[in-house]
Amino acid sequence: MTDTSPALSLPYIQPSQSQKHVTHNEAMRILDAVTQLSVQSSTLTQAPAVPVSGDRYLVGFGATGDWAGQDRKIAVHDGTDWTFFQPGDGWRADVIPTGAQLRYNGTSWVDALPDLQNIPHVGIVATADAVNRLSVSSPATLLNN
Repeated sequence: MTDTSPALSLPYIQPSQSQKHVTHNEAMRILDAVTQLSVQSSTLTQAPAVPVSGDRYLVGFGATGDWAGQDRKIAVHDGTDWTFFQPGDGWRADVIPTGAQLRYNGTSWVDALPDLQNIPHVGIVATADAVNRLSVSSPATLLNN
């Protein structure tokens, strides 16, 4: 058996381990940091001057200072210091101030939702093309102006 879980790298309590509460508390800390991920910012490249305990950030590219070498990781302040977590493919984060929804694609954080403004074709239960830019297949359709 490995020492950590496969998805979140949570530490397992080992059979002969003393102070089992230490391992359990570490697992709870990791779960608290990465579950239901919402962050204060996804673009900062250095830690805020006065961080708040529990605040989470997605470290921007080219990070410096306390965040140097932690590009694109999740930074969590515990009231004393920063802890960094490597996101996994498909992890999602909501950016609180902007409402943006981001998805980690294995190398960077990208918009989770496509931009739906001024798209060239729309197909609703049908395939749109260059001639039929809006294609709808439905027993009833109401378009009103």
